[in-house]
Amino acid sequence: MCGIVGYLGEQQAAPILLDGLSKLEYRGYDSAGICVRDGESDTVVVKAKGRLKVLSEKTDGGRAVRGGCGIGHTRWATHGEPSEKNAHPHHSADNNVVAVHNGIIENYQELKEKLTKKGYSFYSQTDTEVAVNLIDYYYKKNDRDPVQALERSMMRIRGSYALAVMFKEYPEEIYAARKDSPMIIGVSGEDVYIASDVPALLKYTRSVYYIGNMEIARLQKGGVSFFNMDREEIGKELTEIKWDEESAEKGGYEHYMMKEIHEQPKAIRDTLNSVVHDGEISFTDIGLSDEEIRGISTIYIVACGSAYHVGMTLRYVIEDLAKIPVNVDLASEFRYRRPLLMEDGLVIVISQSGETADSLAALREARSRGIRTLGIVNVVGSSIAREADNVFYTLAGPEIAVATTKAYSAQLIAGYLLAIQFAKVRGKLEEEQYHRMIDELGTLPGKIEKILEDKERIQWFASKFSNAKDIFFIGRGIDYAAGMEGSLKMKEISYVHSEAYAAGELKHGTISLIEDGILVIGLLTQQELYEKMISNLVEVKSRGAYLMGLTTYGNYSIEDTADFAVYIPRTDSHFTTSLAIIPLQLLGYYVSVSKGLDVDKPRNLAKSVTVE
Repeated sequence: MCGIVGYLGEQQAAPILLDGLSKLEYRGYDSAGICVRDGESDTVVVKAKGRLKVLSEKTDGGRAVRGGCGIGHTRWATHGEPSEKNAHPHHSADNNVVAVHNGIIENYQELKEKLTKKGYSFYSQTDTEVAVNLIDYYYKKNDRDPVQALERSMMRIRGSYALAVMFKEYPEEIYAARKDSPMIIGVSGEDVYIASDVPALLKYTRSVYYIGNMEIARLQKGGVSFFNMDREEIGKELTEIKWDEESAEKGGYEHYMMKEIHEQPKAIRDTLNSVVHDGEISFTDIGLSDEEIRGISTIYIVACGSAYHVGMTLRYVIEDLAKIPVNVDLASEFRYRRPLLMEDGLVIVISQSGETADSLAALREARSRGIRTLGIVNVVGSSIAREADNVFYTLAGPEIAVATTKAYSAQLIAGYLLAIQFAKVRGKLEEEQYHRMIDELGTLPGKIEKILEDKERIQWFASKFSNAKDIFFIGRGIDYAAGMEGSLKMKEISYVHSEAYAAGELKHGTISLIEDGILVIGLLTQQELYEKMISNLVEVKSRGAYLMGLTTYGNYSIEDTADFAVYIPRTDSHFTTSLAIIPLQLLGYYVSVSKGLDVDKPRNLAKSVTVE
């Protein structure tokens, strides 16, 4: 959530900070601010409530604020209402310490009371101001040493945080610290950058360091030093970001979401090609051997949001192909239900960012119990990627829109590949079936492109239902899982109440919600369940529903029941979600556009949920 940027070097900092913050707008925010220092002169702090353009106007695009060292922030309100006073950066009473912060400090009230007794006063309602004054307290108590002040503060703070801190007596340095909240540091010659996500840096450098959990960094012109909690200097290797700046821009599309919908064929091809060589799947880079695969008794998939819906699809696919029991958990519930985990199980954690707080906590819970973990992530060097025993990188590239599309599709492909390879290694797939399924995966990008060629028809249909109050998605088996994701896409960007139901549950209460004119979207891609789904559609139509049927080419009898039919190319029944989701993504997108909403930055949502 929130966004952090920082710059130190030979250029003017403010324009760079504003530009970096603009690349992080997709993370969600309600206020913004920057702090800039020009040598040993006083720091200048400028803050604004609302969109970043307000802050840009207040600073004349950054030109009105001079200095080569600064930090900036876009805030998502947690402690304290959205306001200029509560916006970051925050400072100590004497301006000795200035900082920006992502995360939540759970014991801020306790720390605030103790600091108040030490003579500190507070002007905001934020937990961040408490952290700033705590750092100031330990700085003055411990020989005015920034690293020691941060280390002592980190020992006292409970919660998650990424901090970028400036000290008055160190005018050409920025300090950083992190625990369970993402942060990267980029270098380019004498210029040093800090950010909470890659897109903020791509314009300036692709050479980055990943600051580890419970580590401190000191940024100086031309270099970065890292320290552990014993204040010992530690070495780091530079990592090259493969994404380029162009891939993080709109490329002529009106919204990032539409661009990313069209990038799904490439994301699938790239993810396939990363592990499929000469018609065979190789997990050498992932680190899973055939012996380890054969030894897995149970799979536990843990994820949030759309990634959870990927897990729901993969449960059907893995169990059917590999004959391994699969449990799927919301990461936010996984720890708290105290799950019973088999020692020879495998916990698969799915996360686009690799920083999702609940998913990361679930990963750590599994590892603390000695269970093997596999991360399916899109961001190289992210926390889940670093901490999991094995990593399967999806190659979706940067995903900017809050509503995931191409990362979801790449995660599905990664899961299919795992299912196919597990099935082969465990003797559940014949050689001919194995190669046939790999070949079929290779056809999915072209079939998605065919669906996208007919998107204007979806646009027309969406315009008819832009004022809908309720929409229901129904399906059975894999189609139910796909409906869950279609429903989420609809509600998160169009603000239409939508729900997905297992079609077989209609008579157990859900059908009472059906009334005249309500839109029901039925998914019928599983041929063995087609007739049962037709019966379900007839049930809701007889109660006044308007029906959209989504099925494969050839099932034209759907038009006898549905008011509007959408067809997708035929594929192996295990892989139909990858095709069925495309019209549903388009439908949610076009309903949102018809309502004049901000598709890429829906209200109250953030791209990466890095706090509980």
